[in-house]
Amino acid sequence: MALFVVTLRLPETFDEEFVAVIPRHRAFVSSLIEENVVLSYAISADRSRGWVTMQGPDAETVRNVVEQFPLYRFMQQVEIDELFVFDSVATRLPKISLN
Repeated sequence: MALFVVTLRLPETFDEEFVAVIPRHRAFVSSLIEENVVLSYAISADRSRGWVTMQGPDAETVRNVVEQFPLYRFMQQVEIDELFVFDSVATRLPKISLN
């Protein structure tokens, strides 16, 4: 499967309707993490952008999953880029401890 990074542009202000959907959105993303569809999920400190690393057969499949995000209708912009390299601490073998 290919790896993709999804860049999300969030609204400038969060109204009550947006805030009310956050718990459902987080539960959905958590289930995708458990299913190894989402590998990482991050929101900027100013809450204006987000980045989701996902795996899937193609960009269209990834877009279909993103469109199911409960907060999708509030997103100002969504970009999907296929990755050539994805390296992180989480993808490496654990360090061996001699203790």
